[in-house]
Amino acid sequence: MSWSSVSLSLIDILWCFLASCFLVAFCAHKILRKYDTCRLYMLFQDLIRYGKTKQNLKRDDWLRVFDVPKRWFWHFYAISVCWNGLLLALYLNFIFQHQSLLPVVPQLSTMLVQLLLWVHSVRRLLECLFVSVFSDGSMHLVQYVFGLGYYIVLGLTVLCSDHVGKVETLTHREPKGGWFELVSCPHYFAELLIYISLTMVFRGLSLTWWLIVLYVFFNQALAAQLCHDLYLNKYKSYPKHRKAFIPFVL
Repeated sequence: MSWSSVSLSLIDILWCFLASCFLVAFCAHKILRKYDTCRLYMLFQDLIRYGKTKQNLKRDDWLRVFDVPKRWFWHFYAISVCWNGLLLALYLNFIFQHQSLLPVVPQLSTMLVQLLLWVHSVRRLLECLFVSVFSDGSMHLVQYVFGLGYYIVLGLTVLCSDHVGKVETLTHREPKGGWFELVSCPHYFAELLIYISLTMVFRGLSLTWWLIVLYVFFNQALAAQLCHDLYLNKYKSYPKHRKAFIPFVL
């Protein structure tokens, strides 16, 4: 959908809803900390946390039944590589046959975004398999299912918009150097920048893609805030001026 259209499509409404959910979750995490003994708050924290931010979370044993290993992150990108690679191949087939899949979006822009999304997924898959060192961290089963569905819907939305190093330790250390001097989670900030850069391929005219960027912003902001809170509590010398997500802002 482009800015020239006033009404929202179903896919636009979906991304608005997801962005709103993570905005509410971010605000709830910041505001409701005084209710940390409430069971509902415990369930909420269990749903939004994963990995290192979840390891010291006090929760009932029955909640651990829904835990899956965080190292399963690579499943997300494997699905994305296969699924979005298939969508890219099908779209190229339409182009070569001189057929227009969705006339709202120029064919070249759609093809480039789909290609860049696929390349990004390949890069993240290789990072998970050969670079990242996963400890015994976990994530909620709901997060796992959501992650699988996310990359499937993301690829469809584009069309609707027309080697292993030596491991020194598995413990978490205070991040320092580079962008870490500005924010606690520069990798989340970089993820946001990647999605913003893809809007330029659409010349900034795709409202649907901007809604995806909005969703990514709130999603990554929540994850960054959880990590930032963990670092502040865990490392007494952690810089107080360092932001969580966006340099000098958030």
